[in-house]
Amino acid sequence: MRKKYIIVGGAGHTTDTLRQVVHLEYPDIETTDLSEAEIFQKYIKHVYGCMADYLETKSTNCGNNITYLLDLLKENNISFKSIILSQDASMQRRMAAGLKKYVKEDVTIINYATYCAKVLNQNEDLVFEDNIHGMWSINRYVNLLMGEIPRLSDDANGYGPNGKNYIAHVDIPENVMIAFEELKLVFGSETREANPLYASKVIKK
Repeated sequence: MRKKYIIVGGAGHTTDTLRQVVHLEYPDIETTDLSEAEIFQKYIKHVYGCMADYLETKSTNCGNNITYLLDLLKENNISFKSIILSQDASMQRRMAAGLKKYVKEDVTIINYATYCAKVLNQNEDLVFEDNIHGMWSINRYVNLLMGEIPRLSDDANGYGPNGKNYIAHVDIPENVMIAFEELKLVFGSETREANPLYASKVIKK
């Protein structure tokens, strides 16, 4: 079975930033009104000379990133026993949990986050240890990270089976929860709320 490379992403809460950053760094790439998948397709063609086999361009959030991907695979009669899932590191765990909710247990999900960021305290400011190409600003990165723990939680307010049921259950280590509660004392206002503009559209029958 030939491997398939699929880029997934419509327009969501980070899309405008992506459009601006890519066009600023690569002026030859026109990004106006393009979906994230289309932008990345142009980027990999421009920089690496390669192309994805398929693009999914309608999704607006991590949840339908997964469901629309699975729809695309089904529509094109693409079966799979394993999948390499590569996402922004801040959202990698949630994306994998979303996929796990819908695929059979015998499907192997291989996580490969697109970067590994280490953050240091330098002169009372948070800074990245290394310069990562295309990385978020430190404030935006904190904003994204602080929004993930509430989403990964399997409680009444989280995205797990005991909450909104968007993702499979995720075990959050105790030390991570302790760190999150401590960080909320400083970054509580930075905890990212879900933007209703990018919620999945539910059709009632």
